Order: sequence, then C-alpha cells, then structure tokens
Amino acid sequence: MTSMLDGCTPWPEEFVDYYWAAGHWRGTTLDNLLRGWAVQFGPRTALAQGDTRITYAALNRRVSRMAAGFRLRGLRPGQRVVVQLPNISEFVVTVFALMRAGATPILCPVSHRAPEVSHVVQVTEAVGYIGPSTYQGFDHTAMAAGIAARGPFLRRVFTYEAPGTSSPYGGFTTDPSGCHYFPLHSLDSPPDAALTPSAGQVAFFLLSEGGTGAPELVPRTHNDYAYQARAAAELVSLTQNDVYLAALPTGLNLAFGGPGILGILSVGGTVALVEDPESAACLAAVERERVTVTSLTPATARLWLDARAEVRTDVSSLRLVQIGGAPLDRATAERVGPEWGCRLQQVFGTAEGLLTLTRPDDPDETVLTTQGRPLSPDDQIRLVDAGGDDVPDGEPGELLARGPSTVRGYYRAPGRNARSFTADGYLRTGTLARRTPDGNLVVTGRLAGAAR
Repeated sequence: MTSMLDGCTPWPEEFVDYYWAAGHWRGTTLDNLLRGWAVQFGPRTALAQGDTRITYAALNRRVSRMAAGFRLRGLRPGQRVVVQLPNISEFVVTVFALMRAGATPILCPVSHRAPEVSHVVQVTEAVGYIGPSTYQGFDHTAMAAGIAARGPFLRRVFTYEAPGTSSPYGGFTTDPSGCHYFPLHSLDSPPDAALTPSAGQVAFFLLSEGGTGAPELVPRTHNDYAYQARAAAELVSLTQNDVYLAALPTGLNLAFGGPGILGILSVGGTVALVEDPESAACLAAVERERVTVTSLTPATARLWLDARAEVRTDVSSLRLVQIGGAPLDRATAERVGPEWGCRLQQVFGTAEGLLTLTRPDDPDETVLTTQGRPLSPDDQIRLVDAGGDDVPDGEPGELLARGPSTVRGYYRAPGRNARSFTADGYLRTGTLARRTPDGNLVVTGRLAGAAR
C-alpha cells in the first residue's frame, strides 16, 4: 500500500480487499471520526478531568485550533512527533490535533527516559517532542534538549505546564542547537484548510510493550485502529451513558482503543482522566464521575481492592472492569465481582494489535480462568511449538496472530521483523498460551528469550 509511510510493512492486497469487503475497514480517518462525533454529540461531555469539562463540540474546536498552531510553528504533513504526556485532557487534544495537522504522533509512556525517547527520535526522525516541562520530579524538557543537542532531527519542543505552575521553558525560546521551545497552550490559532489524508496511512505509532531493550515502533493505521476501537466498544456494549476512566497510561493500546478512549468517544460517552495514578485518587474519580468502565493491570487491581477498605469510596457505578497486561491470578479475579459489584473482563492485548477478551455473557469459570477469544471473527491465531508446528488444544505453545488490526511489521526494523513475523504474516507474540476445549485462550507466560 503506497499510502503507508516508507518503512512500514503493508498488508497483502488480498487481505486488504477482504477486510474492506467484510466491513472492518471503512476508509474514515480518526480525525474525521472526531468531526462526526462533534456533530452527533456536540453538547455532551467528552472529557472530564477534575473540575474541567470539555464537550464534543469544544474538543473538536480545540483540536482544529491546535492543529493550526502546529502548522504555524512549522510542523509539516508526514513529520513525526513524540507525545509524552500524562493522563490529562491535553493528551487527547494533542494527539487528534497532530493528526489533523497531518503529522504522525508517537505515543510514548511518560515513564520512558532518554535512552528510549532518543531511540524513538532516531528511528522515526521525529522533529517534534511534546511533554510536561517537569513531571513527578523529572525534567522532561531538559531531556528533550539533550536529545536535540545530539541532533540532527528534533527541532521543536512543546511543553505542557500544569495550571498555576511556571517554568524557565514557559516562553518562546531557541537553544544553541537550533531547537525551538513553545508552551503547548500557545498553540491556539484560527483554523485553516483541512487536510485529507488516506485512512490507509499511519495514524500514529505505539511502542512495543514488554521485553527488554529499546522498544519497537508499531505503526497503526486509521483503518485498522478505528475498527479495533469500534469492535471493542460493540463487544462491551458501550453507550453514551458510559463513563470510561483512563487509569492506565493513555498511550497504551488497551487504554487508548481497547475500547478505551476512542471507543467511548465513538458512542458519545465520557472519558474521565486522572493524572494521579495512586489508588485513592483513582477510586475517588470513580465515585466523583460515576465511572462505569475502566481498564487495569492485575497489580493495579489488587491495589484498588486493598485500598478500598481504607478509602471507603462508592464504586457502585462500575459495571465492567477490564484486567490485562499480565495473567490474572484466580484469587484476585474472584474478588472483583463481589467487592465491586461489577463484571470482570479478562483481556490479553498487544500494541501490535491482537486483542483477546472474555465476553460479557461468558460463564463465570471462563471469565475467572481465561483471557477469552480474539476480538475479530477474522483474527487468525495459531499456537505452535518450537519447530513451528501447531500444538493440540490444551497444550501450551507460542501464540501467533494475524488479522485486520494486527500489523505486519515494525517500523524500520527489518532484522526484528524477520524474527518476529512469519513468512505468511503471523506476528510471533512471544507469549505462551493454551486453548481450552471451548476455544478460549489461557496465557501461561512468556517464551524464554522472547522480546517485543
């Protein structure tokens, strides 16, 4: 597909044709989906953070004005920009604004430091960086300045300042390396002519999760990601009455689109954002915003369960809690329903696209003990032994996957692609799993030496 960035591995044309014919891919960019949501749900609350409320119409306007600001500051279509923001409303505005400006965001966890961020900048030739000036005692702008000084790509740094704070980077400045610094809030300009990218283009990059060493860049297209978020929203029956709490880092696949932020926006619901990841702050947000759906890791779920006895918050609004990121022990799984009064959904997911989930109507035993089935009916999975042969049901094997939301290769990584993808396009997840007689997957661990 020539519409994808150079350095990406396309889906073969026969798969492209099939995913279109099946209705999975629909040819609408994420940016244009937001325009439609603004028309459909205009006065409804899209984002809630503390005392701040942003409607769908206001979100769309802010995105357009920030996009114009990015172009005024010199960003050009096709350029890559690292986004390293915490769970704040500006994350959502910024990611959509970059797409609307024709740039390609790289969603980078705020916990990453110079080794990972510098690697990402070098691989993608990123010209821009967006992050907090400082966050939890770490100077992100100084980190970006160090990367810029080593050159040759990073030339624009946009810093976010929390309300009521100030920074030496708060004005328009230029350093000796020629890198320009701008406050993120300064990107407010009259909207200009809209770009019309193809939905087959890369919408943004995720970073590979798990493993050791530098992360790989995962190119997600508008077509494949819109399908993932829409299908996941349908699977859990999201409606405009739902409130999704972004408790996991917003740049992770599950939080951003599994269904996550994009899924809840697609139905006119509300995204509640909480910057403080501590259990007390998150549980308070559940009570304050009447949160109905959220996503957690097993470790975070245990912290929430243990903390609730002390903080005494009302979580009766919860109807569904997704738990993924690692296998969930049965003892924790059995606590969720009785202690929170909601349904548990176990999830296995990868930044590369595969999502398996238990279903809302699955028997309790399935929900307690498995990671469910693939999201799409056209996800193809295999469990194979060390020789690449399929293993019988009940036997552990490496999980391989391909489908309408699973990428066919990492960005500019031919060596890794040769190791991580089969000749016929299956992703080697490096995850060990077994299949139950009723077709559900049980994740049992990681393949020795595997890295994604």
